[in-house]
Amino acid sequence: MTTLIIIRGNSGSGKTTLAHQLHRILPDSLLISQDIVRREMLNVKDQVDNLSIPLIEQLLEFGNQQEQFVILEGILKNSVYGPMIRKQIQYFSQVITVYYQLSLNETVRRHCTKQVAGFTLMI
Repeated sequence: MTTLIIIRGNSGSGKTTLAHQLHRILPDSLLISQDIVRREMLNVKDQVDNLSIPLIEQLLEFGNQQEQFVILEGILKNSVYGPMIRKQIQYFSQVITVYYQLSLNETVRRHCTKQVAGFTLMI
């Protein structure tokens, strides 16, 4: 029996921080980061039918078979990832969703506290 934890929200909302904290404290957990898969592993644009979608789906299936907890975090736009996520959640015994909804001012404030090289804020 595997629990899927989905953490979504805008850029800079705290998704990755929460996901990493959960990954550290939850036994037998797999952390799947949309940014790692899409930008670092595959270097593809965040659009419908991009190659990260089937890879994330395969990672979810693997985690469901091998782990007690699977943590999926990212912006995960509904228009791009929604169909795959809705399909996958039916296979997990439990699903917990977290959505960060922050104002633009709070998002900008949080970005200003980051020590990330190469980050640009586009408004």
